[in-house]
Amino acid sequence: MNSPHPAYPSRIGHDEALAIIEAAGQAHRLDQERIATRRAEGRVLASDVVAGMPLPPFDNSRMDGFAFRHGDIDPGQSAPTLQIAGEQFAGRDLGQVLAPGQCIRITTGAPMPAGADTVVMKENVDEQAAAICFREVPRLGAHVGRAGEDVRTGDTVLMAGDVLTPARTSLLTALGLADVAVSRRPTVAVFTTGDELVEPGMPLAPGEIYNSNRELLMGQLRQLGLEPTAWPSLPDDPARVRSMLLDAASAFDLIITCGGVSAGEKDYLPGFLGEAGRILFWKVRMKPGMPLLFGELESALWLALPGNPVSTLATFQAFGVPLLEQMQGRREARPRWFARLALAWSKQHPRHEFLRGKLQPREDGSLWVTPNPADASHRLQAAADSDALIVLAEGEHDYQAGDVVRVLPY
Repeated sequence: MNSPHPAYPSRIGHDEALAIIEAAGQAHRLDQERIATRRAEGRVLASDVVAGMPLPPFDNSRMDGFAFRHGDIDPGQSAPTLQIAGEQFAGRDLGQVLAPGQCIRITTGAPMPAGADTVVMKENVDEQAAAICFREVPRLGAHVGRAGEDVRTGDTVLMAGDVLTPARTSLLTALGLADVAVSRRPTVAVFTTGDELVEPGMPLAPGEIYNSNRELLMGQLRQLGLEPTAWPSLPDDPARVRSMLLDAASAFDLIITCGGVSAGEKDYLPGFLGEAGRILFWKVRMKPGMPLLFGELESALWLALPGNPVSTLATFQAFGVPLLEQMQGRREARPRWFARLALAWSKQHPRHEFLRGKLQPREDGSLWVTPNPADASHRLQAAADSDALIVLAEGEHDYQAGDVVRVLPY
């Protein structure tokens, strides 16, 4: 394979690379589909949701007690008494109407009888045969939920691009929506590269290693609610690499590869993408993960990650996650996390860096992070011992204990 064409950004900064990633994700926005609301958690809304009914849909009681007309109470009477005319439990409205001097036994969530405007808690009355005697008279309108006080008919309750949390799917269900329009989830083909890779459970010959990066990628994708497809490892054979990747490009929205993107004699992927597709950038000023390659192959996007385990982890978190979110049209930015460094750290190179660290919340409400001293990109144990990436901006800098840094929990 020939060298890739030079007309693309190379050795760019992290922020420039991220902007290219997000723009490409937006340009490859996926179509929409309708799915059952009960299965929509984690999906991204494809269109605004306008309420077709109010919430609550009717005036209702917020307490177990008795519904009554507040004007029937004589403020000068020491222990007002009302006659119990019936009962209204949560469920179908029985259509009861209060006459003067009457009350209705009612439960939480039940519709208010016509003529009633207040509820007295059962704990604040004494029952005497078919009547109640007030120990304490509540204010007018007490313990009554009004129709539409939560949501009014015509309100836009959710917007296209919102991620459906359990609370949001509950809201949709309360509005009677059995199904909802969401962005289709991207189909993702996952490849690792190299003849040295062996599947777990098989014996290792000298020079071989187990294919751990595949599960690293598959696990991160599954954490995002996706169902990625693991392909056989790409061999050190340019013709077979071409055939396998073109097959994947014809059937998947996104190809993610791991390894084969540096400048070694068997790093075929940059040359192939330069010939058969379009390189959007190659190499980012970051540590780890500098050889990151991104582009388009036929109708698919292709994110080619470096092969060292921590490089794979960091580049997927930094670029793979926002790419997938933009492809699904996510509107809301993920929360940005910050923590204080638990110990000093000297950054002695100019590149944007992702360190592994352990988060430690403290009782005073602060969040601290301890960098893992094993910062080489092949140290998988250090990644397993950590739970966040510490983000250090470009430029050499001596960080002091207590300095605030951005973190990416994983």
